[in-house]
Amino acid sequence: MTGRGGRARGAVRRPGPTSAGPAGVPARHSRPTLRLLRHLLPYWRRLLPAVLASVGSELAAAALMATAAWLITRAAQQSPLASVALAIVAVRALALGRGALRYADRLLGHDGVLRAVAGFRIRVYEALVPLAPAGTPAFRSGDLLTRLVDDVGAAQDLLLRVVFPGVAACAVAVAATGTAAALLPQAGLLLGLLLAVAGLCVPALVLALSRRTGRAQTAARGELAALALDLTRGAADLAAYGARDRGAERVRRGAARIAALERRAALTTSLASAAVTLLQGGATVGVAWLALRAHAAGELAAVHLTVLAVLALVSFEALGPLPAAARRLAEVRASARRLADLFDTPPPVAEPPSAAPLPFDEPLGVDITDLRVRHRADGPPALDGVSLRLPPGHRVVLLGASGSGKSTLIAALMRFVPYERGSIRVGGRELRDLAGADARRAITGMTQDAHVFHATIRANLLLARPGATDADLREAARRARLLEWIESLPDRWDTLLGGDGAAMSGGQRSRLLLARALLADPPVLVLDEPTEGLDPETAAAVLADILDATRGRTTLLVTHERSGLAAADRIVDLDACTTTGSRFDSDPAMIGQ
Repeated sequence: MTGRGGRARGAVRRPGPTSAGPAGVPARHSRPTLRLLRHLLPYWRRLLPAVLASVGSELAAAALMATAAWLITRAAQQSPLASVALAIVAVRALALGRGALRYADRLLGHDGVLRAVAGFRIRVYEALVPLAPAGTPAFRSGDLLTRLVDDVGAAQDLLLRVVFPGVAACAVAVAATGTAAALLPQAGLLLGLLLAVAGLCVPALVLALSRRTGRAQTAARGELAALALDLTRGAADLAAYGARDRGAERVRRGAARIAALERRAALTTSLASAAVTLLQGGATVGVAWLALRAHAAGELAAVHLTVLAVLALVSFEALGPLPAAARRLAEVRASARRLADLFDTPPPVAEPPSAAPLPFDEPLGVDITDLRVRHRADGPPALDGVSLRLPPGHRVVLLGASGSGKSTLIAALMRFVPYERGSIRVGGRELRDLAGADARRAITGMTQDAHVFHATIRANLLLARPGATDADLREAARRARLLEWIESLPDRWDTLLGGDGAAMSGGQRSRLLLARALLADPPVLVLDEPTEGLDPETAAAVLADILDATRGRTTLLVTHERSGLAAADRIVDLDACTTTGSRFDSDPAMIGQ
């Protein structure tokens, strides 16, 4: 048996700072923005009323100005009141309707979009779950956080700042062009042409110019988030080695790069907005000139002349947000591409076509035979020829130095990494034939990188079993020998623990994680290096407490400590490929046979 490579998490190569995604995943995807929209389509019933309200609000604004222009002109001609009564009612209705529709637009738009984005965020998290933990190092921690927060938030902007304004602008342009063409065909042709230039050509130019800037901005934000997270987590080490200023300088350079890209994008948007304003002025002057000529020739009534001039002016108002929408679309496309990287990253362990059931109602044991695990197809085996039996109800301790492959074995048992050869049977079923959720329901516990969340003691424990009662929490804490400490705290179960258990000692943190593992109550409990970072005396005490708390439970305890193990049912030395202290000689564990 050979033990190389140690932990499974280091098996995946990280991309460079500007990489779009993990190694082996294409950097470019076909139509990533459309893929993002498809993820939001299930919420169309909530989004459609918001779109209609947005379109109605813009149409009401344009119709209000055109109707008011007609009314003022007719009033100036001293027309009878009866001839303008309908226009007066229409102006009042459009003024009230515009405000109501604008309010409905904001209310329905944000409600529908936030619900859609919340659902999409869940889908992104569900796509991330199969990658953890072996696949997540393909993304830096800060960059992954950016994908989960900023890139998912881009879906909100795609709807609110791109799709909704675009649909409303299109509706106004079509309505204005049709009305102008009905009153004066040549005016309608000119207005439609200039609206097309302002609504299509200018945003397309902005999109083309912003495409590279948008990708650079998204990548720079991800890199800055990763740098900031590294600085935060490694602040003590940076200070100890005098590298704090160098780290801060890297963050300043990253922030300066983002600011420069923002200025460039803002300049592009400002110039495009100025172009739209010039087109608006040109359309107003051009349509008014054509209307004046037609009026002078007796082909157009004076009241329609005013309507055409005002309509040409106000129809561009709905097109005003389009340059900014095009700029944001370029950024959204970059975010959509990064999310596509996440969705397209294959999980380290594929799910079986048809999962075999597990008998959870009976004690489960684990039989490992001639196991070989590689982290990379072209790399050396991290484990090779490992055989081990974990009988139901027995506590087996697996000893070995760091890097010997103990954590890789745990990762294989929990279906975090695939095995190339051999067999792992759980309750008589082959592990690769089980669904990942069932495998981790049967085999779970305390991994080496278990996390204590910045939450209360109660919330950290309930993570293992959300429906646990107070009595269940007390029993788990008592078995982990943590109850006395919890009850001595002023806030007791509602005590905040700080980031990764900053408010706890190493021994208390280990016991909290043990209590969480015991509360989960899996058929097979695995505990990976539960005394990592503790002094020898504390480590021995914690190990003794663990063995006492797991009496009668199928348990695999992985450690490099050799003291505090007197209560174990079996001790297996992975490094030496021997079994020492076994109390079940008739059923020896096999290593490397």
